[in-house]
Amino acid sequence: MDQFAIAGLQLEVANQDNRPAIRTQVERIKRSFPWVEMIVVGELASFGSSPDHAEPAGGETEAFYRELACENCVWLVPGSIFERDGDEVYNTALVINPQGEMIARYRKQFPFLPYEKGVSAGSDGVVFDVPNVGRFGLSICYDQWFPETTRNLVWMGAEVILCPTMTNTIDRDLELCIARANAGINQCYFFNINVAGSLGNGRSVVVSPEGIVLHEAGTRTEIIPVEVDLGLVRRVRERGVFGLGQVLKSFRDSKVEFPAYALDQRRSAALEALGPLVVPGPLEHKPK
Repeated sequence: MDQFAIAGLQLEVANQDNRPAIRTQVERIKRSFPWVEMIVVGELASFGSSPDHAEPAGGETEAFYRELACENCVWLVPGSIFERDGDEVYNTALVINPQGEMIARYRKQFPFLPYEKGVSAGSDGVVFDVPNVGRFGLSICYDQWFPETTRNLVWMGAEVILCPTMTNTIDRDLELCIARANAGINQCYFFNINVAGSLGNGRSVVVSPEGIVLHEAGTRTEIIPVEVDLGLVRRVRERGVFGLGQVLKSFRDSKVEFPAYALDQRRSAALEALGPLVVPGPLEHKPK
């Protein structure tokens, strides 16, 4: 089966328990669009942006979503939650199958530093398989700004990238460009599902493996049901974007090594000259 139906849920949320609203919307999606097989929610939609709600793996919130997925017989990616592991807190995306089983968990590799304080970085890319459909990869918000994260997921076989997001800043328009670029240069579907309300400015976007915007949402609560075609992903990767660039084959066959990706060489003189990773202070206005 090449076709698979995914609904992005762009939800208006606040710094509170938003799980009842998520339950209501998941049930609404299944009533209105019974053909939808997966639902993807925005980053940290459950409680908002505070890590005070961090829970250990297998906690109450995971149990809530496992039950919700099972009751509605749907694949559920309920955005991300803060996960406590010893002294560390991670921003973790969950994947639950229609039987209510936890299939995958992904820890955000690039917390939004220096603003996302007290959150540790994950180290592993995560993909998962939907049986008889294809392979999906997980990304969270700021991860998308690092093209290496998407390329690594595609190298692992991902054909669809799910990227829950919480953006309420003026760079949202640029993120839409990044989503298109990530989809186009990796020939994959890219679901960048933002939150709305007091914590997000919406404008979720779904992009095809040829970099075409299939839908851009508004700024309020919105349901985005899209049927993806994994056969299209495979054709585009084989034949090229619009029958032109066969990017992944060229990357596979290239003999070029990239020193910037070697951990022991990453701190180049040019990058060291940028200074420490801190919140910018006031500009200095020197006398003319």
